[in-house]
Amino acid sequence: MIINSSIKKYGITFQKEFDVGLLDYKNGDVVIIDKNISINNSGLVVIEIEATEKTKSYSYLPTIIQKIIETPFSRENKLIAIGGGVTQDIVSFISSILFRGVDWVFLPTTLLAQGDSCIGGKTSINFKSYKNQLGNFNPPNEIIICESFLKTLSEKEIISGLGEMLHFYLVSGQKDFDFYKKYYKTDKIKITKRCLEIKKGFVERDEFDQGERLLLNYGHTFGHAIENTTNYRYPHGISVCFGMDISNFISMKLGFINIDLYNDLKDFIFSVHNINFDTDVSINHFINALKKDKKNNLTGHINCVLTRGVGGMFLMNISIGNMKEYLEEYGFNK
Repeated sequence: MIINSSIKKYGITFQKEFDVGLLDYKNGDVVIIDKNISINNSGLVVIEIEATEKTKSYSYLPTIIQKIIETPFSRENKLIAIGGGVTQDIVSFISSILFRGVDWVFLPTTLLAQGDSCIGGKTSINFKSYKNQLGNFNPPNEIIICESFLKTLSEKEIISGLGEMLHFYLVSGQKDFDFYKKYYKTDKIKITKRCLEIKKGFVERDEFDQGERLLLNYGHTFGHAIENTTNYRYPHGISVCFGMDISNFISMKLGFINIDLYNDLKDFIFSVHNINFDTDVSINHFINALKKDKKNNLTGHINCVLTRGVGGMFLMNISIGNMKEYLEEYGFNK
């Protein structure tokens, strides 16, 4: 699969098993790897990182950059990222600023990164307590997806990846949603490949989030606020599932979908993915988190993606006053 980016054209290859030879490693290259991932690193320059939101913060990046600079790394070398979305964000951002830009290769090890974040080029770095406030667009030069990494994941990580990919299928339309329901339990690679095809279309039509690609924020405005207000109690993809349910609930309250469709989607999101959401969060705290979302630029309103049904997502600004009413009815604390 080839992604036609205006920044650089890059490809995705799929492999059954991981092998160090896939890295095309040359002297001076640096591997930056989630410390929970085990590989045969003999002969490689390896920097292990904690794949946490703290590590993905602007204040922590100099620690990693210093370690890179202290190796024989030069502009002719590449950074090799092995890990999930946090590792991707860190390496993508550093590669964009180090020596005014160096090549980087990504081997995503989580289902969430394999099925979503590995393409599209977005880089997001946290600033202090604010999530994803810094970043740019810097896609990798190459993506290598190894199916064997999925065997190392916990059930929660698998559910998180499936939850993240679900939002693409719901945005795409009923045919793809039916495809998801048919294969999500039995064929993760089939689900991943089709998800990347869906995202590829959005990315190539609207690479820099100026129009259609904004619909892929479905579930994310609320999902990011859930992460912020619960101190990341839930993995990202599960938070997105909760965010989709909130979007669907508000869509129902506004008359864009009926209660039967809302309940059907809720049952699928929650029951099939075996998740439960504790709404023991204050509305004011949640609203403050929504205001910090980088997509919100209209004072007194929250910009979010609502739905008229599967495949019918659209952008809408909701006043903070009305949003508080919907969140209270949904179950948040006053």
